[in-house]
Amino acid sequence: MTALSDPSTMGIDPIRWPDVVRIPRSFKASAAESVTRGLFRRAVARLAIRVVMPDGTTLGGCADDPAAPTMHVHNPRALMRRIGTGGLIGFGESYLAREWDSEDLAGLIAAFAGGIDHLVPTSLKRMRSAYLTRKPLSDKPSTANSRSNVERHYDLSNDMFATFLDPSMTYSAALIEGPVDADSLELAQHRKIDRMLDQAGVGEGSRVLEIGTGWGELALRAAARGAHVDSVTLSSEQLAWAQGKIDNAGFAARVDLALRDYRDTLGQYDAVLSVEMIEAVGLEYLDTYFAKIAQVLAPGGTAVIQAITMPHHRVLETRNTYTWIHKYIFPGGALASVEMLRDTAARQGLSLGDDLPMGQSYAETLRIWAETFDAAHERLEELGFDETFRRMWRFYLRYSEGGFRADYLDVHQLTFTKGAAA
Repeated sequence: MTALSDPSTMGIDPIRWPDVVRIPRSFKASAAESVTRGLFRRAVARLAIRVVMPDGTTLGGCADDPAAPTMHVHNPRALMRRIGTGGLIGFGESYLAREWDSEDLAGLIAAFAGGIDHLVPTSLKRMRSAYLTRKPLSDKPSTANSRSNVERHYDLSNDMFATFLDPSMTYSAALIEGPVDADSLELAQHRKIDRMLDQAGVGEGSRVLEIGTGWGELALRAAARGAHVDSVTLSSEQLAWAQGKIDNAGFAARVDLALRDYRDTLGQYDAVLSVEMIEAVGLEYLDTYFAKIAQVLAPGGTAVIQAITMPHHRVLETRNTYTWIHKYIFPGGALASVEMLRDTAARQGLSLGDDLPMGQSYAETLRIWAETFDAAHERLEELGFDETFRRMWRFYLRYSEGGFRADYLDVHQLTFTKGAAA
């Protein structure tokens, strides 16, 4: 039987990464190890993957196919204990602890995501809330918590994000048409932004509100059309970068950037634009979000929102689940379904017109980001990001890519209109 190992012996900082170093050793973990082992074997047998155990034994629906996405398990006991006590959080922490690996992480995750509805027995799904960690109240995206949630991700380091984003520093799905690589990704990002501006009718003299500034590329391109833009963000790092970009482009008179919660926005606008910010709003605050858009949007105005989504039944199943992404990447984040967004907007007087799904564009965007991120390991090390951090972000990027490839996740550009005044 494989002995439990200690990740701290592999140079993992126990202060920075306590739950990666800590292998569950309780009686509960011991019992969970045995149960999870059987569930794991039955689950992977249904998937088009290959799992290689330390003794060379191969499992999975494609156990004899070396070309299948392959999971190399180095410490099965630790992996089973982590999954048995922490679910997908434990699965991800086991990867950070180097207890398993894969040369095709996105393909492996896509296979798991594609079969997710059948992997977990219905009886265990009902018990999810009883044995998995609950969402911390401190992560709830209330007015009091939203800024700290944003800072924990977007304020990591502008230099870190610059290692893998395209020169426009656009951190959202590009609109990809045909083959794309790192050199052409910026054009695809501009295509995405310009389509949103076109949908909203942004031009000379348009009054535009942007909810979620990012690093300023949308505000810049709107200003270049002659629009006047107010853009709000909760990230001080992004604000500083975006302000420099706007100033250097000569558009300071047309763009006002502010460190402000969207809920505190006032004024009236012809167009409201928001790119992948709604994921930080929280499902319980969707009515508040759309009410604010309806309040500031002029009669006959247009809102264009780019949103990452999940199928409606999965949102309902997982809305109260605390995930690896919450714990390590996006505290307080939540994905809605298109149905939820449409219906919530309708309650606030906003009608959904155009809907462009672009999930496979996101899969390609993430592939390029992940490849560029991996190639920048020396620069990331210079910036002070250790191997466990780099492994965490590799897992996040490939995990997300796999979700989009399997259609477990999607992203939509949604165009809403506000009725004209009577």
